[in-house]
Amino acid sequence: MSTPHAIRIHEHGGPEVLRWEPFDPGAPGPGELRVRIGAVGLNFIDTYHRSGLYPLALPSGLGLEGAGTVEAIGEGVSEFAPGDRVAWGTGPVGSYAEVRVMPADKAVKLPDAIDERTAAAMMLQGMTACYLLRRTYRVQAGDTVLVHAAAGGVGLIACQWAASLGATVIGTVGSKEKAGLAAAHGCAHPILYREEDFVARVKEITGGAGVAAVYDGVGRDTFLGSLDCLQPLGTMVTFGNSSGPVPAIEPLLLAQKGSLFLTRPTLFHYTSKRADLLATAGELFDVVASGRVRIEVAQTFPLAEAASAHRALESRATTGSTVLLP
Repeated sequence: MSTPHAIRIHEHGGPEVLRWEPFDPGAPGPGELRVRIGAVGLNFIDTYHRSGLYPLALPSGLGLEGAGTVEAIGEGVSEFAPGDRVAWGTGPVGSYAEVRVMPADKAVKLPDAIDERTAAAMMLQGMTACYLLRRTYRVQAGDTVLVHAAAGGVGLIACQWAASLGATVIGTVGSKEKAGLAAAHGCAHPILYREEDFVARVKEITGGAGVAAVYDGVGRDTFLGSLDCLQPLGTMVTFGNSSGPVPAIEPLLLAQKGSLFLTRPTLFHYTSKRADLLATAGELFDVVASGRVRIEVAQTFPLAEAASAHRALESRATTGSTVLLP
């Protein structure tokens, strides 16, 4: 059998540092699985790992999310067996590969109703939407919330999920095409942020009241404006930096703008316990299997061409979820 290939980085930098090269993951050790990967999810955090915003020990693999079939299990693994279909979304890095070895406690079994491409497209983004809407700020029927990048991977899932919970969703998007996509996925009020002042539009839509929560994966470009969109005692959830890190602020600013709550969560803390990972994945599987949330695999790239996928993602040329295929 030929040696598997993987995308590896030997230095931090732009998409050009991604190398497709032979890589032997070895046999699974105690508590590990060896998985033949069928599909890999592309996420903005992958670009942070590649660029060095979130530095990795080099050389390194890349990618936190994927789905595939268990080839072998290590000592002490009882929850999985060879032939099981599994998915994961919280790492560790190394999913940009044809085969990988990974901790068994980071994988979950895939229900029969969900194929590998769909799973790879939804695990990280879908579990992110799950904890944001169900735990960080628990959306209630009657709430109005603002979702930035509403036509992105997390955005399309979050809009559908929030709408299914009875919330009114306002979303920012970068083009008319993306506005239509968001509107078709539960966003009642798409805002073209390049053409409109999103703060003014949110105030107009809400009759000056503001929103209960803002879910912001964009970061620097939207952060301060987002605070002005919140109603008193509202919750500002900044969970990503696609436009760059958010500026430093004085805590007093939160008081001045309405005794606001500010949190900077990550999926990894919300799923660090095995029980929480299983519960979060289970809730995601349920809403997808029920049809309340549709997963849009809008783009696929060969895994060997991951650099092209990174360029498309960083130039905002993608919508929904992107999957890399080994």
